[in-house]
Amino acid sequence: MKKFNFLKMFVLASIMMPAIMVCAQSKLDKQVMMTIGDQDITVKEFCDVYYKNNLKSDVIEKKTVDEYLDLFTTFRMKVMEAERLKLDTSAKFQKELAGYRKQLAKPFMSSDDITDELVEEAYQRKLKDIRASHILIRCDKNALPSDTLRAYNKAMDLRKRALKGEDFGDLAVRYSDDPSAKDTPATEQAPARPGNRGDLGYFTVFDMVYPFETGAYNTKEGDISMPVRSDFGYHLIKVQSKTDAMGNIQAAHIFLQLPYGASEEDEAAMQQKANNIYNELKAKDGKNWSEMVKQHSDDRGTVGRDGALSSFTVSRIVPEFIEACKSLEIGEIAKPVRTMYGYHIIKLLGKSGVGTFEKESKGLSERIEKDMRSKKSEEVVLKQVRSEYKFKQNDKNLEAFMATIDSTILRKAYEPSDKVDMNATLFTLEGKPTKVSDFVSYIKKNMTPQKYVTPATYASQLYEAFSNETTMDYADAHLEEKYPEFKALVQEYKDGILLFDLMDKEVWDKAVKDTVGLAAFHERNASKYMWEDRVLASIITVSKPESLPKVKALLDSGVELDSLRTALQRDSITHTFVRKGYYQRGDNQFVDQTEWKVGVRNEIASTVDQSTTIVCIREVRKPEPKTLREARGLVTSDYQVELEQKWVQSLKERYPVKINEKVLDKVRKLYK
Repeated sequence: MKKFNFLKMFVLASIMMPAIMVCAQSKLDKQVMMTIGDQDITVKEFCDVYYKNNLKSDVIEKKTVDEYLDLFTTFRMKVMEAERLKLDTSAKFQKELAGYRKQLAKPFMSSDDITDELVEEAYQRKLKDIRASHILIRCDKNALPSDTLRAYNKAMDLRKRALKGEDFGDLAVRYSDDPSAKDTPATEQAPARPGNRGDLGYFTVFDMVYPFETGAYNTKEGDISMPVRSDFGYHLIKVQSKTDAMGNIQAAHIFLQLPYGASEEDEAAMQQKANNIYNELKAKDGKNWSEMVKQHSDDRGTVGRDGALSSFTVSRIVPEFIEACKSLEIGEIAKPVRTMYGYHIIKLLGKSGVGTFEKESKGLSERIEKDMRSKKSEEVVLKQVRSEYKFKQNDKNLEAFMATIDSTILRKAYEPSDKVDMNATLFTLEGKPTKVSDFVSYIKKNMTPQKYVTPATYASQLYEAFSNETTMDYADAHLEEKYPEFKALVQEYKDGILLFDLMDKEVWDKAVKDTVGLAAFHERNASKYMWEDRVLASIITVSKPESLPKVKALLDSGVELDSLRTALQRDSITHTFVRKGYYQRGDNQFVDQTEWKVGVRNEIASTVDQSTTIVCIREVRKPEPKTLREARGLVTSDYQVELEQKWVQSLKERYPVKINEKVLDKVRKLYK
């Protein structure tokens, strides 16, 4: 477990400031710097928060003591108000705080030595991306030895066949118990989906269960592993490649969606369109990327960001996409890539790679805490805790109780017999007994139907879990008294949750529900929420050349634009898409290319396919205030600010602040 090294802290403090200042601050710490309402705030309380959230943190603009003082007092007043309203007594609050406390406790319940080894291992693995395939032979983690041996032998037989030259993908399709290896037929709810033939694509550390990850990283590129055991069964892993890790990837794409069941003709046309787009990009050295995204990408969610996808890692996107990214330098554009979804023209915007060990270690340690590999550390800590809290097991009483367990436990129907001594002690922690009755309650709560184990084996498994959990729970209950820094951290989270709940009650939710107040605020501030010049336009996209003359004839005949869709259906004019809306400058490239004058009609032919876009200007509007409905998000946000300002003023009246200027001046000098 983590040890609080006071000597180390003193040495570090001595380096950070002169010895005289350390002595001076130790005397200053206990002095009252201010009073908020009836609550005294010591110098230490303020300085701890100021140092952590302002000096120690990565905030861009550091605040002086006086600047931070206002933030601190407002925060404390809000927390005091939450406590006055007893928000900290609600079941919801208690549950949420317990969840955070559980996470915060993990570093204090782990072994530093083992964690350091795991962090180093994880860092070395993070340096490489792996692409691998696998064959899974299912085997329950509690399977009988005979069933386990049968699964292992089957995996070994398949490995021998693969090593002799049989195609690994063919073997995966025929024998793997991973359903993704095989083709999935179409259903009413979903189209058919091709199987991956065992290909898992790319992954790196933490993307797979730990035993599988270890098996993959311990297997050479091009080799097939020995059977690797996980909770799912046995895996044969074929490592296709190990390449330098890309880390977090930033990429943009122009996506051309290929509909399910597309014909060979449609496939060829889409491929040609993708090639034409790529050639236009290449001809202009990619300077027309933004324009081409807006004109052609079917991924409408990224068009407004010039095709930029959210940052991703290698395990999050199909391997063909990753292959293309790995072939590019930053800023380069790849030739069209075919995936199961269609065609992608990919531009690499950036990649983080892997930082130094110093930069990566903290994040890796946090991931390890949540990963199954942390059990290694937990096993070491369990031994330390049992020694520290004097765990002592009564073997005689345990054996006597275990002898009473029968097969009903395997059917989830166990009930102790009348002969069981429920008050018998199974073990003690610091002399405090845990009794048979406690274990019986645990059995009833946690037993599940079992197929592959004997009653004695299953009872032993349950007892091991019970004694381990009881021991660790005992240590957990003493964390606050053992580690002052943990106690302070929990208090910080408690205050944060209270503040969030109170702000939701007094500001955020109130602004949403107070429709009358919101409307009045909007009316008072209407000039802040204005539309720029805009037009009402109809945009007609004709994707097939043979349909264009018919569409133009309809428009020339004077058909009402609002009736155009009906007219297109009536005359069986296909491959035409109509939309209308209000547009400001920059909202739509085709509208921007059209003169903003009522009645103007503009035809814009595509340079990469056979489509034509027609823009019809129907109305031109000058700048005008947005309605509340149109600006609700912005108005609500601003109204929340006003509500908070008024509320904070009322808190200042309820909790008057008195500053001890002499003490405050001493604190100022500490941080000059």
